[in-house]
Amino acid sequence: MEERSGIITMKGNPLVLVGPALKVGDKAPDVELAGNDLQPVMLSSLGRKVALYASVPSLDTPVCDMETRRFNEAAANLSDDVAVITISMDLPFAQKRWCGAAGIDRVVTLSDYRNASFGEAYGVLIKDLRLLARAVFVLDSARTIRYLEIVKEVTKEPDYEAALNAVTGLV
Repeated sequence: MEERSGIITMKGNPLVLVGPALKVGDKAPDVELAGNDLQPVMLSSLGRKVALYASVPSLDTPVCDMETRRFNEAAANLSDDVAVITISMDLPFAQKRWCGAAGIDRVVTLSDYRNASFGEAYGVLIKDLRLLARAVFVLDSARTIRYLEIVKEVTKEPDYEAALNAVTGLV
């Protein structure tokens, strides 16, 4: 599996990402994740919706919490033809508990805990931590990547405005 350095840091310390360097225009990989009920969920099962995938290290951290809440608020104003998904290595039980406590009702959380298939396929698996890097992917209805941001410093938030503008430009 390809390893890439110099892409992200955590508190200034460089980290290694595993997986390919996807780019705008690439076909989005289809992977299997776990839903909050532990059932397998293929990303392609979203159908032909525009999709925003936000990968985060863990919902139980302040920045990931803030990011997912922000995307949840934004999702309330988006068309039903848009799917907003947050993906982490958190166990599905933890994701479900966190969503209930945070009142998350528009963002779907999926877990990559089983085999890191999203992390490896999207090039956002942090090698030494076995967590996902903070990244945002926006896909059109044909599952082509139209916007991509891998946040350089894991402890920082993504560019919400750019990501949401990419989504609204596709619906």
